Amino acid sequence: MTNDPCVNPPVGRVLSVNVGRAAAVPWGRLRHSAIDKRPVQAPVWIGRLGLQGDEQADRRHHGGAEQAVYAYAREDLDAWQRRLGRRLPAGSFGENLTTAGIDVGGARIGERWQVGDALLEVTSPRIPCSVFQGHMGEARWVRRFTVAGAPGAYLRVLREGEVAAGEGIEVVFRPDHHITVAFAFRALTIEPRLQARLLEATGLHRKTAAELRARMSTVPSASRRVAPRTGEDSAPRVEHGRGPGRSRGPWG
Repeated sequence: MTNDPCVNPPVGRVLSVNVGRAAAVPWGRLRHSAIDKRPVQAPVWIGRLGLQGDEQADRRHHGGAEQAVYAYAREDLDAWQRRLGRRLPAGSFGENLTTAGIDVGGARIGERWQVGDALLEVTSPRIPCSVFQGHMGEARWVRRFTVAGAPGAYLRVLREGEVAAGEGIEVVFRPDHHITVAFAFRALTIEPRLQARLLEATGLHRKTAAELRARMSTVPSASRRVAPRTGEDSAPRVEHGRGPGRSRGPWG
């Protein structure tokens, strides 16, 4: 990968740093979730597996090094506020970093952000699930979120460090491919014909990349798709022969 000389890295900022504790909930397979994130005022340490004080209820399917941090743009939250007619404070979508001034959907897989003292790398889009559906309490939320195409981004931690609300976000590296978070989201949900192109992106979520390679070698392109795992949001699993509305878990 190389820096793209044609792009001036945009600079955004962190509006809010959000963490949550696991708690009992009436939805999802585990009936336990930490999706309810709340802003914190003090600086927070971002380690290899996520933010200090933040939890994941389903560690098998959520979190981990490849999904250590979830970022969502305030601009996209504002768009949802208008559509839903309700207030969506920072952390409403379970994001750790509520951002402003940076195009999260337009970030390339493998793009690196300097955030406070931490160095983060974009790995994948968020795939909505039944826990997110229950948390939002909106009819057909998974499908509506998917069609809107503003999933937010998961990031891995390349260098641990402290981050606080108000700090800048600098794009310090942008790979020379053009696989963005928004493109990857379409490929992993409603446009599976695009999946082969995801393998152009060095930095893609490692498990997703491995499953894509395995599936691409055995499944005819016309029947390929990726379905999200059940439980909380997770690395998409490559499957085939199912369309929206028929796969297990969040599409049901």
